[in-house]
Amino acid sequence: MTNKHIIFFDIDGTLLDEEKKLPKSTKDAIFALKEKGHVVAIATGRAPFMYEDLRKELEIDTYISYNGQYVVLNGEVIYTNPLHSDALASLTEEAVSRDHPVVFMDHQDMRANVREHKYIKESIQTLKIGQFPTHDPEYNKGRAMYQSLLFCTEGEEVFYEQTYKQFDFIRWHPLSVDVIPTGGSKANGIKKIIDKLGIPSQNQAAFGDSLNDLEMLSQIEKGVAMGNGHEKAKQAAKYVTKSVEEDGILHGLQMLELLD
Repeated sequence: MTNKHIIFFDIDGTLLDEEKKLPKSTKDAIFALKEKGHVVAIATGRAPFMYEDLRKELEIDTYISYNGQYVVLNGEVIYTNPLHSDALASLTEEAVSRDHPVVFMDHQDMRANVREHKYIKESIQTLKIGQFPTHDPEYNKGRAMYQSLLFCTEGEEVFYEQTYKQFDFIRWHPLSVDVIPTGGSKANGIKKIIDKLGIPSQNQAAFGDSLNDLEMLSQIEKGVAMGNGHEKAKQAAKYVTKSVEEDGILHGLQMLELLD
C-alpha cells in the first residue's frame, strides 16, 4: 500500500467525549482505517492499565503511554523512559511538607503516598476509569516509575518547575499535573515507533486536544486538533476538525482524505 499512513490518537477529549464515551462514528472510522491498510495507534498521557478495555474494543496493540515514556509496538515494549528515582524521592518529600499528594505510576499500577486526599479523588474520578490509587508510600522504591501525578492548584507547580529540572510538569486537571522526565513527550514516543516502521513524514497523522499534545500536533506533518480542544492545541496543529460529539474524528479523517 503506497499511501499507507500511521495515525496516532489521543484518548481523553479525542477518542472519548466528555462523558468518556466512544462515539459510534469514531469506532467505525478506526476500523475503516485498518481495513484500508493504515496503522492505527494510541498516544496518551494515561497509564497502560487505564485504557486496556479501549484497546481491546478497538483492537489496537500499538500505543504510547505516559506521554511518551512507555511505548509498545505490535504488543511489544520497544522503549521506556523512567523518572529519575532520587529526584522523585526528593520531590515527594518536599510535596509532603506542602500537603501536595503524589501518585506513583509504573506500567502495572498506581499507588498514592497518602491514604486519601480530596484532590486525588476529585481529579481522578473525572477519568471515569473505575479505579483509584491504593496507599503505598514506598511504591516508588526499587521500581521504574514512568510518570507521577502531583496534586496542587494552578500556579503551585511553579516551585517544582524551578526546583526539579529533571522533570517536566504538564497540567491535565485544575488540581493535578503530570510529572514526566524532562524532554519527554508523545512526539518523542512517536519517533520510536516511526523509526521502527519507516513510514515517511507525509504519511503520519495525529489527533489531539490538550496541552500534552502540543509537540505531537506541531511536529507530525498532519496534526489535527479537535474542535473541543485547547486553543494552544489548535494553534499547534495544521488542521482543526469538529468536536468529538460532532463526529470530529470521522470529519478529520475525511479532511485528510484517509476515508471516503
